[in-house]
Amino acid sequence: MIAVAAMRRPWRIVERNLLAYRRSWLVFVSGFVEPVFYLFAIGVGVGALAGDVSGPDGPIPYRLFVAPGMLAVSAMNGVVFDATFNFFFKFKYAKTYDAMLATPVGVRELIRGEMAWSLLRAATYALIFLATMLAFGLVESWWAILAVPAAVLIGFAFAGAGFAATTFMRSFVDFDYVNVFIIPLFLFSATFFPLSQYPSAVQVIVRLTPLYQGVAIERALVLGDVRWSLLANVAYLVVMGAVGMRIAARRMGRLLQP
Repeated sequence: MIAVAAMRRPWRIVERNLLAYRRSWLVFVSGFVEPVFYLFAIGVGVGALAGDVSGPDGPIPYRLFVAPGMLAVSAMNGVVFDATFNFFFKFKYAKTYDAMLATPVGVRELIRGEMAWSLLRAATYALIFLATMLAFGLVESWWAILAVPAAVLIGFAFAGAGFAATTFMRSFVDFDYVNVFIIPLFLFSATFFPLSQYPSAVQVIVRLTPLYQGVAIERALVLGDVRWSLLANVAYLVVMGAVGMRIAARRMGRLLQP
């Protein structure tokens, strides 16, 4: 019974967040709408000028190239706000976590609960975005059924890193660093341009970035270009999320329970 109760505690945090956001649904919509706007503005608008780009089995329309990348971005957007700004506010100002730790909830359960909440948002964004892609004929393979689980994996990686980084932030001024990190990833992770268009030295850097791993996985699934090498991309994201969660749990334990 004790073990079952411990397993339920993280979901109590998810329940708390659902109740807290029940009247703030516009916050959820904004994270999904931005990638969709980019998809239509760049994928469709610029795509009409760009023509076709190289695909796994020959040239493909530019909008079909961009759509999986924006799906990965949608998953990233789904967790970044919660794992950084929201997490920081509840920790530093609202003192939400102090109240939670006065209950049987422990620090690790707290982190797991916030992670579960972030992944719920990521899955929701990815599912709606994938449905939009299907409606516009931007899915080429049945492998795309795994695109939503892949988006959850992307969310796990960025949420873990976000939680860990936020424990080192001192004030809201430090959130400028989040944009400094996210915007270059958004623009230069082969989201809008094939990797071959970058100089050789830049290609190496791009291949090492976290969002590129997600873009590569989503593009392979949507286009049906699934290979064993994708396991390396999966492993990268799993390690990134797991290490981030471990750091966040240890840091929060020291900060909240000195």
